[in-house]
Amino acid sequence: MISGLVHNDDPDAVDMWMPAGSFWTQPAGEVHITATKGSNSVAYIEIEEAPYLVLPPNKAFDDGSRPINVDASNIVWTDLLGVPASAVPPRVAFLWGDPQDSQPHGMLVKLPAGYHGELQTDGACNRAVVITGQIGHQLLGGADMRKLEPGSYFSSSGNAVHRLSCDGADECIIYTRTDGSIDFASAPSKNYGLATLFE
Repeated sequence: MISGLVHNDDPDAVDMWMPAGSFWTQPAGEVHITATKGSNSVAYIEIEEAPYLVLPPNKAFDDGSRPINVDASNIVWTDLLGVPASAVPPRVAFLWGDPQDSQPHGMLVKLPAGYHGELQTDGACNRAVVITGQIGHQLLGGADMRKLEPGSYFSSSGNAVHRLSCDGADECIIYTRTDGSIDFASAPSKNYGLATLFE
C-alpha cells in the first residue's frame, strides 16, 4: 500500500484498514472484497500468473494458498550484517519467495533519513517501487540523479548499481522484486548486505 487505506478479505470479514507500507496477498480463485478508504488511495499490485480473470462467486475454487494481510505496524524488519558500528544501515523485511535462490522474491527495504549509498543487483529482472519518502535515484553510468515520489519506480536487468539517497526528514521505504541478489554499499569499496545474513 502506497497511500490511503485498503481492506482485502472475505466478504463477511470485519473491516481491517491497512495503511501505507502494509502488504497483502490474495490467492487465485477465492471470493474476496477489496476496498479503499481515502480520496487518494494508491496500491502497487503484482499479478503472479496471467491471465487475471474476474469471475463470479459460483466459479470460486481453492488452490491451497491462503491470503496474508500484514499491517505496516506488524512488518518485521531485519538489520543487515557487516555494517560499521558508526553507520545507520538499510533494513529489510522479507515478504515472499526465497532470497537465496534464483527464483523471484520480494522484500521491503527501509532507508534511514539522510541515507546515501548504493543498491547492487544482478537479477535478470529487478524492479523497485517507492512506497514512502523522497528517494533520489541514479543508475550508475546513466542520467543524473532523479527525485522519485511514492508510487514511482525504477528497474534494471543484469548487473546494475543504483545510487540511492533518502532525502528529507523521514525514512524511505521501497518495495523490491528480483530474481537475483541484492546488496548494499555505503561506498563503492565497502559492501554489506543480504549475502551476510545467510553465512
